[in-house]
Amino acid sequence: MTRPPTAAQRRVIDAAEPVTGRLRGTEAQLAALVRRGLAFRHPRPPHDHFLTPAGHRIRETEPGTAESGVPQAGTAQAGTVETVTAQAGAPEAWTAAEVRRQASGSGVFAAQAGTAPEVRRQETGSGVFAARVGGEEHTGVDGPARAREVHSAWQGLLELRRMTHPDGAVDRPCGWERAHLVRAAALALEAGGHRPAGPDTDGYRVRATPQPEAVAVRGPDDATLGACAATLEKAGWQVGEHTDPRTRARYLLASPRRV
Repeated sequence: MTRPPTAAQRRVIDAAEPVTGRLRGTEAQLAALVRRGLAFRHPRPPHDHFLTPAGHRIRETEPGTAESGVPQAGTAQAGTVETVTAQAGAPEAWTAAEVRRQASGSGVFAAQAGTAPEVRRQETGSGVFAARVGGEEHTGVDGPARAREVHSAWQGLLELRRMTHPDGAVDRPCGWERAHLVRAAALALEAGGHRPAGPDTDGYRVRATPQPEAVAVRGPDDATLGACAATLEKAGWQVGEHTDPRTRARYLLASPRRV
């Protein structure tokens, strides 16, 4: 079992900003947290420090409780200057090489585009994040912890847009989003405050369509569809409302905007 943080380190962790996980402390304290994989130093000025997912888990435990999920120094979660991420708590560590690969539409968020078993692994604490597309049998954790995960993932995606667009734009989708349409649209909706459909609750449902670069978004009523359309448009998607010729149900067809 990994040694828990010291009392001084725990005070720094507990004082982190609730959503972003931004840390304040002495250079020695912050460096110690980085070495233990509980924090990372952002590579861009002003080089603030943020909690990693392991650091967030420590903060959510009662002081004095043993936390088996603390990584050893030098593991993949340990923060380095090479790490490229917008906020602490992001589900994946982005290396510079991975960011470069996004220009061709590959990999950083590969885990987020997973199948239902991957979603379940994330919800049981494996660290694999997946935006909720609606209709999942197992919705897992909710509340502040889920809100923080979604916020971090969305901020990370905005950073990915900025770094992969030649003009640094964040107002339109990037290559990863066009390669993972359903997950990208679902993340935009969940980050916008919309509730996905659950086993016993109404909400949005995002599904693939035969059309290239388009997803279908369905909801329980026109008000939900209208709100989802506004959120997607704000997130850089082109949205149109359509009627299913068989069921006469209204739905949205959304495509990532290129310009």
